[in-house]
Amino acid sequence: MKQPPSGTPAPVEEIHWPSLIAAIASITAVGIAIGLGLPLLSIIMEKRGISSTLIGLNSAMAGLASMAAAAVTAKTAHNHGVANTMLLAILFAAISALGFYYIENFWLWFPLRVVFHGAITVLFVLSEFWINATAPPSRRGLVLGIYGTILSLGFAAGPLLFSILGSEGILPFAFGACVILLSAIPIFLARNESPVLDEKPELHFMRYVFLVPTATAAVFIFGAVESGGLSLFPIYGTRTGFTESQAALLLTVMGIGNVIFQIPLGMLSDHMKDRRNLLAMMTVVGLAGALCLPLLQGNWWLMAVVLLFWGGSVSGLYTVGLSHLGSRLHGADLAAANAAFIFSYAVGTVAGPQAIGAAMDIAGNDGFAWSIAAFFGLYVILSVARIVFNPKRT
Repeated sequence: MKQPPSGTPAPVEEIHWPSLIAAIASITAVGIAIGLGLPLLSIIMEKRGISSTLIGLNSAMAGLASMAAAAVTAKTAHNHGVANTMLLAILFAAISALGFYYIENFWLWFPLRVVFHGAITVLFVLSEFWINATAPPSRRGLVLGIYGTILSLGFAAGPLLFSILGSEGILPFAFGACVILLSAIPIFLARNESPVLDEKPELHFMRYVFLVPTATAAVFIFGAVESGGLSLFPIYGTRTGFTESQAALLLTVMGIGNVIFQIPLGMLSDHMKDRRNLLAMMTVVGLAGALCLPLLQGNWWLMAVVLLFWGGSVSGLYTVGLSHLGSRLHGADLAAANAAFIFSYAVGTVAGPQAIGAAMDIAGNDGFAWSIAAFFGLYVILSVARIVFNPKRT
């Protein structure tokens, strides 16, 4: 692993609030924009008579755009600066958000999706790099826990705003664009404090996916389980005998676990010499929770308790994985690794719903639990192997 140069000043142990606020503003805009935009666009396409297949194909462009944007973000930030690249991404995201209202041609929504989600991915990568690069090493988990909590709240606020704003007229599009644009203010104010990428990463982008496999595999599992679980749990819940409202409440409970465990898990990671142990423990909890689901069918309260802790474990993979990444890499390598981190997440969001949906078609309703257990099981095997056979903390 590349370490900081010998002349680098000792890390500051105080939280750098301007950087934290700038990164949080960016990620809040990301969360709200995605949480509001995904259901909004799907409902509008449904109203226009677009087939479910084409709606799914258009939605899949988000994951593909994220993979492509993640691959070039570090190089772009190296050439133009972190803050300047983020401000440019904000502009593109806001313009494309309004473009969905003004452009009615469905086929033009494909390039719009690419621009919108590509820009959002740039904000994702660079806000995480910014906060990881400036977080005090001894409090990195706490800082990233705060960051992850705000991100989760942003995702939760998006659908709530959609229920209030509706899908008619320009209002939801204008609101989303304004939220994105407002995030530029703290980034602009803190632009001189953003981390400087004065050198290029040592390795090709894809090498970073495998350089810190414990972190990138964790976020892949997070993306797969979160996106697949959120997409298909309502179907799983209603097939087990719950009403739609009961299934929706179970998703809400899982979301609450997602929010309330971020900071405690981040703080716990700060007191562990090897964060890989915590990642392994969370995947064991996730595996156990998935295996319990078929046994709890029909018992809403027990399933709610399991999903509360299960949701916390799933979200903790993201926060602790990101913290582990920041503890291992620095400078341009950290920026490239953050891009690889988001790339792995995007791959997970594409693979998860496909694998879980196919498992439910093949194995019936219990295929939902078995497929999620398989994702966690693979990570448990990987993490145990890395801890036992690899003396380096990767």
